[in-house]
Amino acid sequence: MIEELKSTEIINKVGGKFKLTALIQKRLDELMQGGRPLIEDAEGKTHLEIVIQEILQDKIAVDQETSGIQGSEE
Repeated sequence: MIEELKSTEIINKVGGKFKLTALIQKRLDELMQGGRPLIEDAEGKTHLEIVIQEILQDKIAVDQETSGIQGSEE
């Protein structure tokens, strides 16, 4: 398991579990379709590890105006 997902830091950074899941899913799809990683040290990492690092390094975030993701979470 990816250690960063055990912490609440990444959940709080994005604004909740649902938003985190949606962001990860969208970005994973982009990477699998040929998108380039936005982090420097992507060599040898899985797509999921790349997405987690992109979130933690503030390279990607949920755009609440265009995403359609709204509301409060648990």
